[in-house]
Amino acid sequence: MRSLGLLAISAGLLLTSFHSQAQLVSESDDESKLYAETKQLNQFFRRFNGEEDEKGNRYYEKDKEYRSVNLRKKYLPILFDKENASLSRDLKVEFADQVLDKKDPAFLNFHDANWFAEVNTIFMLKGKAQPFTLYLQLEKQNDGSKWVIYNVYSPYLAKYFDRDTSQTANFLHPMSHELDFMNLHKAFGHTEEVAAYTNKDYRSDLISIFIYEIKNGNLKFQTVTSLNFHLFQLDGWYLELSEFNRPGYNRGWLISDLVKVNNEEKGLLKSHIMHEK
Repeated sequence: MRSLGLLAISAGLLLTSFHSQAQLVSESDDESKLYAETKQLNQFFRRFNGEEDEKGNRYYEKDKEYRSVNLRKKYLPILFDKENASLSRDLKVEFADQVLDKKDPAFLNFHDANWFAEVNTIFMLKGKAQPFTLYLQLEKQNDGSKWVIYNVYSPYLAKYFDRDTSQTANFLHPMSHELDFMNLHKAFGHTEEVAAYTNKDYRSDLISIFIYEIKNGNLKFQTVTSLNFHLFQLDGWYLELSEFNRPGYNRGWLISDLVKVNNEEKGLLKSHIMHEK
């Protein structure tokens, strides 16, 4: 009986030892994933530039490894969304060759003006949930900076300010002044067509309307539904950053889109992203 008891104790100790070892391996694996994940946006910038080690410790200009080409070569492949088939290997290689060029390397600057956040939100507008997209940009303030709203878009509001240029019947006759502009009754009597009476350079200013509706209590913020960042800092390239929450090493803030663009195309792309016409 005693030998059976000792055998049971030994088996128990062996089982405990096995579980401890398995737990250690699991924790080590999780730790590696934690180090691989680009958890914060600032960290994406630092990894892209080669300004931190694999454990997230910062490198500064006086450090030997600061912005080293070898460190950046190690980081760059894990900064792409590997599940995105449209990010071809050839495109990524061409991009890497340019930004890692030894004579003229390219770096990202967190405080540079040529990037912005696209924040998709839900607001309650007169009791109904409506999607609003806010475009935020960093603005200098004293010795620091702050995020500011510099554009906004909502399908709900935009439809009221679209100008139908195909309609030719809606105009004020050039002799309207002789009638003391009394035909303005016609212009303001058709509220859906009133934009047709504005000058040809008219553009709707949705951010003013947005602020007006908030101040009047008609628009109430509910939540953020998604967030992306659009970077135009690098010569000849556009980058979109998105956050991926999924198992494995390839997660966190990653490059979700990469496009070759010249300066003219960058302007068109910005307008497209912000729904500008």
